[in-house]
Amino acid sequence: MQKFSLLDLSPVPEGKTVADALAHTLDLARAAEAAGYHRFWLAEHHNMPGIASAATAVLIGQVAAATKTMRIGAGGIMLPNHAPLVVAEQFGTLATLFPDRIDLGLGRAPGTDMATARALRRHMAPEDSFPADVQELIAYLGDGTEDARVRAIPGGGTHVPVWILGSSLFGAQLAAHLGLPYAFASHFAPAMLEEALEIYRRTFRPSARLKEPYAIVAAGVCAAETDAEAEYLRSSQILAFARLRMGRPGKLPHPVADVAAEVPEPVMEQVRHALSVSASGARDTVKAGFARIIDRYRPDELMVTGMIHDPEARLRSFRIAAEVLGELQAARAAA
Repeated sequence: MQKFSLLDLSPVPEGKTVADALAHTLDLARAAEAAGYHRFWLAEHHNMPGIASAATAVLIGQVAAATKTMRIGAGGIMLPNHAPLVVAEQFGTLATLFPDRIDLGLGRAPGTDMATARALRRHMAPEDSFPADVQELIAYLGDGTEDARVRAIPGGGTHVPVWILGSSLFGAQLAAHLGLPYAFASHFAPAMLEEALEIYRRTFRPSARLKEPYAIVAAGVCAAETDAEAEYLRSSQILAFARLRMGRPGKLPHPVADVAAEVPEPVMEQVRHALSVSASGARDTVKAGFARIIDRYRPDELMVTGMIHDPEARLRSFRIAAEVLGELQAARAAA
């Protein structure tokens, strides 16, 4: 593990507003930079009452302005929702305002339900144009020529680093083929993690952008003073996932003492699997959990995420995570 980073979904807790969630994201970004996180990613989701990061590029600009050195990016932009030129202009603008600090992760899924996807796109194309759209976007961000009929201004010449995101084998194959860095969404969809990493590393083709494969593995975290406190705090995220799977999305729930009593067992089993790549508990428990994940998957970068109802407890969780990841990183560097 060379680096560790943070993915924030800007959760909207029950009893709070979207404005509260956005303010908490800025607080978390400042704390993450102080704690030593290398990268801070925000994700595009739409029509979800519990997530406030729908206008991802706008929020990235606010987070970048609130910090000084940490890399800020999209984890990710759901490219089928947008014209590649528009994304190139948005992230070219961000890269111009915040040089060498902006990252652009691209996803193939809509990040929402199909009715909302239609509202976003207006016209749904039957074919999958994601690989071609990625290459078009990369071209806009490249040097290009002044006589090109279509140029991204700002955007051209910024060479914003482009990442492929995925939770299946498709993204791994595409990232390897294009010679791009790859991030796997194992914090909520771990089923194909090992196979995807193997394919990406084995079939990677060096490019002008990247000479060797570089893979991010995403992991959940909920760290607290005791294992019992972490279990209680984590119940909010478990409930949120369960309600989403039962067709009842909403704001991030208050924690509960007995989450199993709130969720049918078949749904709970699905949620346990979805959140299985995670470390939860007191400091030493979290450190041991992260060590197992790092030893098993050998990520070049571990990106942590976690939704906790109380913003102060969330800040404390990510600070503890940064401390133990820093220790693990130093130990592996010295080995």
